[in-house]
Amino acid sequence: MPLREELTVVLANPRGFCAGVVRAIEIVERAIALHGAPVYVRHEIVHNRHVVARLRRQGAIFVESLEEVPAGAVTVFSAHGVSQAVEEEARERGLSVIDATCPLVTKVHRQGRRYAEKGFSVVLIGHEGHAEVEGTRGQVPGGVTVVGSADEVASLAIADPSRVAYVTQTTLSVDDTREVVDAVKARFPAAVGPELDDICYATQNRQTAVTMMVEDVDLLIVLGSANSSNSNRLREIGVKAGIPAHLVDDASEVDPRWLDGIRRVGVTAGASAPEDLVRGLIDRLSTLRTVTVESVGDVHETVEFRLPTALTAAAREREPAPAAALQTGSL
Repeated sequence: MPLREELTVVLANPRGFCAGVVRAIEIVERAIALHGAPVYVRHEIVHNRHVVARLRRQGAIFVESLEEVPAGAVTVFSAHGVSQAVEEEARERGLSVIDATCPLVTKVHRQGRRYAEKGFSVVLIGHEGHAEVEGTRGQVPGGVTVVGSADEVASLAIADPSRVAYVTQTTLSVDDTREVVDAVKARFPAAVGPELDDICYATQNRQTAVTMMVEDVDLLIVLGSANSSNSNRLREIGVKAGIPAHLVDDASEVDPRWLDGIRRVGVTAGASAPEDLVRGLIDRLSTLRTVTVESVGDVHETVEFRLPTALTAAAREREPAPAAALQTGSL
């Protein structure tokens, strides 16, 4: 029997769930445990097909409009945040709201409001139509102007060029955002903003690990759903490095032909992708090649975010729900 070709799988560290995603998933799990099914979630709690499907099986119902939620029902706002108009609609309909907005997204909302209250025109660097961008747009009085690239800065129409401030979507490419910030400052020298601080720690850490990885692999596979902004940014790092790079929901989407001529494959997972998908991918690759696993990156994330008081207070007299049951550890 001929020997199978060897394949080295290089795992990025860190990868997968961030603190905001762990918190959001646990909020839905605890809400179901405390209030019973169904619990309604406005928008996907996080952008991952497998996470959404598993929570749906537990009793979560995902909706895009509050009109789909029965009056008085327990309703969770997703990790991406919502506009003030959505918050007001929930109050008017008497919905019992639990807010799972990532604290780092809430930080951006606060920054944008502070700038607007001081009379600045607020520029939001981000992807038009993304749930986080729509939420931030609706949290800043007077609205924001969204730009997605350095080229778009040239066409910005600002009433007072001396009073410009910018904030950013939290899941962007660090390098691309730096280019847009530089373009904003070049056109509006007095512009103020938080540099790259709005891009969350987890997004930056995962991008750094993949940037290190692509220098020493022939192929990059990113586990994450197509609507996950941070997962798409990880794939783009591979593309810019000149290697084949694929974004897949799970191991079933891997085409064995991708491995033709490949000796080293880099594997990572977006911030909303559970670790069991990584294990599944390695198992699949092991059916195709003789696999050896290595890792790159040594950042150990210790960030934790508190759960909403409404959940923790109600849970004191009950048995706590499992904390983020979808997070199964690392290899």
